[in-house]
Amino acid sequence: MTRGRSLGLFVALAGLWGLSFPAIRAGLSSLPPLLFAAARYDVGGVLLLAFLVVRGIEWRPRTREDGLAILVAGAFLIAGNSLLFVGQQSIPSGIASILYGLVPILTTGFAAAFLPEEPIGIRRIAGVVVGLLGVGIIARPDPENLLTAELVGVAFVVAAAGSVALGSVLLRSRRPTLGTAGMTAWAMIVGGLMLHGGSLAIGERAADATPSLVAVAAVVYLGVFASAIAYVIYFTLLARFGPLEINLVSYVVPVFATAGGIVLLDETVSLPMVGGFALITGGFVVLKARTIAEELGK
Repeated sequence: MTRGRSLGLFVALAGLWGLSFPAIRAGLSSLPPLLFAAARYDVGGVLLLAFLVVRGIEWRPRTREDGLAILVAGAFLIAGNSLLFVGQQSIPSGIASILYGLVPILTTGFAAAFLPEEPIGIRRIAGVVVGLLGVGIIARPDPENLLTAELVGVAFVVAAAGSVALGSVLLRSRRPTLGTAGMTAWAMIVGGLMLHGGSLAIGERAADATPSLVAVAAVVYLGVFASAIAYVIYFTLLARFGPLEINLVSYVVPVFATAGGIVLLDETVSLPMVGGFALITGGFVVLKARTIAEELGK
């Protein structure tokens, strides 16, 4: 793969995932959040699994560890991600995407807390604190009114990032034989089923959905492009470059999310958004300073 093609795929992945934020925001005007999230992963999981079968890539879970890994990924990485849909009911796409950039930072924090081989150090603590300061600048909580719709939305999106980060750490203790692509496909299917159960449990009904072209377009975009196609690109780049470079996509995604929100939903950019983004990115750099220096020195 040429460097130009790799760069093109990287930008395409950032664009596909970035535009998913305004797509979620638009679809929520017609669909209940958990049912919407479930539909996304129903479509994405089935399409990704079909792609693996057609290409002859290993897709069958064969061991108990495979099953446990799929359950962890389905519950934390997929079903937990539904909190993003709930949060985006009250905050703009750009803010949601910036807050979601906490995933790499929170992953490091959870790893230090739960994995003996990942000790807590000053640099790790500093990186997490800097990232959380970015959240504070974006949220700007008012002690006299902590339950505003926007602040609650921020809390849900941060919780979604935390769920994905915790799931990533818990998966490190599993030893599945199934490849990452196959596990992701099954996790989307299992997570989608969990979300359908959650949707029914909180009283969401299909009748609550308002049939519209926007709703259909949002589900198709999120399921086909931002899930199935995006994950094929992700695994292609992961095999070539490794996790550090792929993590950097989290800091390009907000550019596309914010631009999409401005063009499609008439959202705006604020100074706290820019400052929060800078701090969250800075937190990642503090955490990964040694690895980044090693990569640049090659």
